[in-house]
Amino acid sequence: MLRGWAIVLMVLYHFVFDLDYFAVYDIDVSSSFWLAVARAAASLFLLLVGLSLTLSHSRARLLGQEDRFRFRLLKRSAWILGLALGITLVTYIFIGKGFIVFGVLHLIGLSLLLAYPFLRLHKANFIFGLLFILLGVYLQTISVGFPWLLWLGLAPMDFYSVDYFPVFPWFGVILVGMGLGSLLYPGYRRRIPVPDLSLSPFVRFLAFLGHSSLAIYLVHQPVMIAIMYLGGVSLAWH
Repeated sequence: MLRGWAIVLMVLYHFVFDLDYFAVYDIDVSSSFWLAVARAAASLFLLLVGLSLTLSHSRARLLGQEDRFRFRLLKRSAWILGLALGITLVTYIFIGKGFIVFGVLHLIGLSLLLAYPFLRLHKANFIFGLLFILLGVYLQTISVGFPWLLWLGLAPMDFYSVDYFPVFPWFGVILVGMGLGSLLYPGYRRRIPVPDLSLSPFVRFLAFLGHSSLAIYLVHQPVMIAIMYLGGVSLAWH
């Protein structure tokens, strides 16, 4: 359900961003409100990536399947990084300047590998997560003359991308999520009782969005852009 909320916020922000980017409607997407929506969506989604990693690892350890867990983690990372490289290529071809060099999928794909040694640190990940975030905030004040460390958070002064999520600070959010997973689900058991909301159609809809988050992420932008384009053509025709 929470991942579904993150998807709703993401689609809302991207819809507003597209309206402004393609000059359909003038909206200040750099305003504090829309930046808060974008960061809330990204932060919630990445927190849940970390929490889900903790749950998967705890389950694998209980079942004695840690070797299988490592293989699945590597396979999932390769799959997501492959999709991320495809997005880099497509955005380079179709939008040129501002194309996605290291976006949220690049971050998640790499983070699945980076996170493995942190899984045994449990609640200490709160500390490491905070350190990554603080260092990321500091790196944003530094500019370099080359693009090779973009993935870490060191960018040239004139760098611009429509989707940029470097390891510093955003991997720190995933680590905080891993800390939350250890706090809320020790030994793969929920510590705090949660009411059963599954009878609510709205909750089931959000859960469906959450289960389909990767597919929605991949298709929502082309669909929205196509709708805006067709709408513009229709208005021009009339």
